[in-house]
Amino acid sequence: MEELPDELLIALPYLFEHWALSHQVPPTGDWRSWVILGGRGAGKTRAGAEWVRAQVEGSLPMEPGSARRVALLGETYDQVRDVMVQGDSGILACSPPDRRPTWKAGERKLIWPNGATAQAFSAHDPEALRGPQFDAAWADELAKWKKARSSWDMLQFALRLGQDPRVCVTTTPRNAQVLRDILALPSTVETHATTEANRANLAPSFLTEVRARYAGTRLGRQELEGVLLSDVEGALWTGKMVQAALQDHVPKLDRVVVAVDPAVSAGKTSDACGIVVTGAILQGPPQDWRAYVLADRTVQGVRPLAWAQAAIAAMQEFGADRLVAEVNQGGALVENVLRQVDPLVPYKPLHASRGKSARAEPVAALYEQGRVLHAPGLADLEQQMCQMTSQGYQGAGSPDRVDALVWALHDLIISPAAMVLRPRLRAL
Repeated sequence: MEELPDELLIALPYLFEHWALSHQVPPTGDWRSWVILGGRGAGKTRAGAEWVRAQVEGSLPMEPGSARRVALLGETYDQVRDVMVQGDSGILACSPPDRRPTWKAGERKLIWPNGATAQAFSAHDPEALRGPQFDAAWADELAKWKKARSSWDMLQFALRLGQDPRVCVTTTPRNAQVLRDILALPSTVETHATTEANRANLAPSFLTEVRARYAGTRLGRQELEGVLLSDVEGALWTGKMVQAALQDHVPKLDRVVVAVDPAVSAGKTSDACGIVVTGAILQGPPQDWRAYVLADRTVQGVRPLAWAQAAIAAMQEFGADRLVAEVNQGGALVENVLRQVDPLVPYKPLHASRGKSARAEPVAALYEQGRVLHAPGLADLEQQMCQMTSQGYQGAGSPDRVDALVWALHDLIISPAAMVLRPRLRAL
């Protein structure tokens, strides 16, 4: 640094290619849309603002760049102004003094010294994109736009200037169909980053708090890891349901059960052995009972003795009252293996008389009633839940974790409630 001339030292903070993280660098090649998926605070806004700079700036302040007219499209006009233009990582903050554009609030427009312009648009008003035309665009937080489809379509019709009109999309990956459609296009390229990737520019207390609260949850995978999670059409559980079930505090429980969905084979490509720990508060009438999913101790690719050890360890860790296991395929072998680890284990075999989806439906109904809550750290289980439909499991492999969850909640809530309610119904 000491050897650099003063002119370069002054310019260095504005040479983004020198400082950029890998996900903030535009991919090479022939593409129409660049989608930056990232967790909260991953540096998406900075990447979008710097990309706009790279399009409109020339080699000298008054020389033209590759783009002359840019569309800035956010959820609302206020968010375009406050985040994309005037924000801490917005276009004005990123621009060097001799190339900094002027913000014309009344016209909702940025004007650069070289004559390039950027016009602000709201995704709430897609019809405003009829008429104008552009050679570049930046779309921010597209996945949360209420009129995302029509706004995106209108933007595509407006991108018709120049030799190679392009759009940069910066968004947290919510499960929006329009985002999935864009990512599926052959003309789309994608970069991805977690919140952790930009930790040098984030408050340590923020990272500590969000890690403690959301690490290992479905919401954390979306908002921190920047993973695009899917809700399958017709799923028994949705991401919204799972998010609503998240609970930090688990009260004292009346009963705890470990449920096992045994794997019939071992090896890297074999199905996992689902092991899920649940507990319940069984006070008052059955409709007031509440269940808590405490942990997912599922193991994969291990021999029967290893999964039996994992299940017994989960019982000891949570002080479980009983271990239940589905024995349609393993039969007496399941109990024999478990008793090799603990001869006195309180064990109950369960036999499936209906298909997986039919068994899962009454459990999903408990979630709809708000009667099942989740401790943090169940992201893999929650992902499987959101791929289970009434027609079967739509994910890869077998829903081992969901099967174990369903067995546990049947034993904790559904079967005991039926025993209580059945004599009352007969009396009526």
